[in-house]
Amino acid sequence: MVGQFEQLILALMIFVIMLGMGASLTPRDFFLALKRPYGLAIGVASQFGFMPLIGFLLAITLPVSDPIKVGILIMSCMPGGTTSNIFAYFSKGNLALSVLMTVTSTVFGVVMIPLVLVIYAGALDLDIPRENIIATLVLLLVPVAIGMVLRKINANIGAVTEFFGSMLALFFIAFLMISWVPRNWQFLMDTSWATYFGAITLGLFGFALGYGFSVLLRLHPRNARTIALETGIQNGPLAIAVIAFTFPMDEQQAIMAVPALYSLFIVMTSAMVTLWFRRMNTANEAPLPNGLL
Repeated sequence: MVGQFEQLILALMIFVIMLGMGASLTPRDFFLALKRPYGLAIGVASQFGFMPLIGFLLAITLPVSDPIKVGILIMSCMPGGTTSNIFAYFSKGNLALSVLMTVTSTVFGVVMIPLVLVIYAGALDLDIPRENIIATLVLLLVPVAIGMVLRKINANIGAVTEFFGSMLALFFIAFLMISWVPRNWQFLMDTSWATYFGAITLGLFGFALGYGFSVLLRLHPRNARTIALETGIQNGPLAIAVIAFTFPMDEQQAIMAVPALYSLFIVMTSAMVTLWFRRMNTANEAPLPNGLL
């Protein structure tokens, strides 16, 4: 499924992506988050409340094999991806909130991802090696910390690192299409409609629930758009890395199907949602208050 060379490339890409994520942060961002944490708390609740529940419901209702169910659960428990920051910007969302939500969900994920996976995998009687997942997630916090240090030392270096980190998240999709898809074409052709349905609708349901929940709580429209995108856009590259570094080679192909398909289709669905957001009458919105909300 993913050879040793590709695992090395994937590891380097994930490192730079997480480095860029850290470079987008300053201590002041965390101060603002603690000062006005309402939107941030809603975002984290959406990431580790709504999305794993959606994944669980898809896993128990769709006619798929156990490895596909594991793939759906892992994908639904991932933190936000840096791709969401790009779409938050183009949808005229709250970019500061988007970036902070991405990093915060990644940090929280070290505890929340294994916990949520244990709960839902236990309910489905599935075996997931949570110790390996925890070790992988802890290691991924190292480049985030390095990125923050680079931003502190030199703002220009931090900005360049942040840019390359965001671009690599999109490059990863091209990497999948060029490298992974051709080699696994027959597998994709044999993949059931239910697997495609789960991979595509996971993000769509996330967009809908994240936006609906934000509107219900009467958040500012810019924050509602941001939380919708942060909820629906999960970190696909991280999910693939976790699977590649956690499961044996002979188990990876089926488990990795959902994160790979999700990563391929989420750019298209996110683009459609962003176009819909941009068609809204954002010109008449009240200015966003200082801070995150």
